[in-house]
Formats: sequence, C-alpha cells, structure tokens
Amino acid sequence: MNKAVFLDRDGVINSYDKPVNKADDLELYPWTSESIKRLNNAGYKIYVVTNQGGIECGYFTDNDLDSIHNYMTERLKADGAKIDDIEYCPHFKKDCSCRKPKPGMITKLAKKYDVNLKNSFMVGDRDSDVIAGNKAGCKTIKIGAKFPQADYSVEDLSDATDIILDHH
Repeated sequence: MNKAVFLDRDGVINSYDKPVNKADDLELYPWTSESIKRLNNAGYKIYVVTNQGGIECGYFTDNDLDSIHNYMTERLKADGAKIDDIEYCPHFKKDCSCRKPKPGMITKLAKKYDVNLKNSFMVGDRDSDVIAGNKAGCKTIKIGAKFPQADYSVEDLSDATDIILDHH
C-alpha cells in the first residue's frame, strides 16, 4: 500500500489573494516546488484535492480548470516536483460526496491508487480540509489559523513537509 500526501490547492500550493479562474492567475508559493520534491523523494504520492465550485457558479469551465492544472503541474515538473493526480469537486450548491468537508475525493484517490490512509496526510488551509482528512482517516495538518480538530497547525507547506518527514 502506498502512503500519500493530499494537498488542497488554493492557499496551500498557490496564493489565493485573488480567485484563480485562469492559468495566468496561478501564483505558486516560493516553497511549493521544493516541499513537494522533498515529499516525492521520501516516497510519498502527492495528490491534489480541491473544491472548485466556481465551475458550478459559472466563473470558469472544466476546460479552464484543466488549463490551470496543466500549467501548475508543468511549473512544478520544471522544478523537479511531481503531482501524481488531481481530483476536484465542481459543485458549490449541489449536495455531493466529493465537496470537502466530505472525504469523497480523498477516498476515491485512495481506492484508485491503493493508498493506506492511516499512513497518509491531508494538508489544507481551511477547516473543511481538516474535517475531510479526519473523516478519511488521515493525519491532518492545518495551514494558517489553528483548528482544534487538526493534528498539527503550521504556517505553510514547507513547515507541513517538515512534520510529515519527521514521521517518515
């Protein structure tokens, strides 16, 4: 069974000072590539799980999101960092099993790639990320303001990576 790190996108991988509705809007944090590369080198599979309700709301399309994610993965790849797969929830109002805080995206990837969730981490900047990770059975790391249900609270993905590698 594989061990994985599930990453929220906006606020974890990239700045979310403004909405990311097209590839040009995506600004990776300066520590993102190095953090993901360190996790890759330690044998973790890296999966992005991101709520993208802007699709249902009409701010952008599935094709726009594909362009954003292709741009993100190419930028990371150029720095030697690899994302293994990306799951997104296009819903905002619709009741679904994929929108965090529900664990659907995490459990779908875990089943698809034979991931041991007990040996895996969910890293996010929102309480809903932590709740989804907890429901899926992962260890959880909250970036930014503390959330009591998170196993750890840190400043950024670089700090989260240090914690994950300490458990390695």
